[in-house]
Amino acid sequence: MGIDDVLAASRTGVTRLDPAGLRAAVARGALVVDTRTELHRRAQGEFPGALVIDRTVLEWRLDPTSPWRIPEATGPDLEVVVVCRHGYSSSLAAASLRAVGLHRATDLAGGVEAWLAAGLPMSGGPADVRE
Repeated sequence: MGIDDVLAASRTGVTRLDPAGLRAAVARGALVVDTRTELHRRAQGEFPGALVIDRTVLEWRLDPTSPWRIPEATGPDLEVVVVCRHGYSSSLAAASLRAVGLHRATDLAGGVEAWLAAGLPMSGGPADVRE
């Protein structure tokens, strides 16, 4: 099984969001998590309202049962939308969050590139970086 198979499996049965869907999710209280690198955030801007969580600690910060969780990780019903640059690693990250019990975790299809292509604004910062 190669990465294309793993990616396809991570998206099976999941409703990924387009930019309009992400805006609707935020309006109903979804938590947006940006996993892009600092280099990509500098080049593209900060995603408005997102928490920045490094991919290497994502599950520990969002698993409501983890002693290292952030305060926003309130329970398994938390709606989490992961964003990345193109929408590939965010699909894998969302699948990993579902695997630790966050059954409503999804991602932004097309990533920040889709957001920008839709003419939606980025923020100048500062980012809300969680370590």
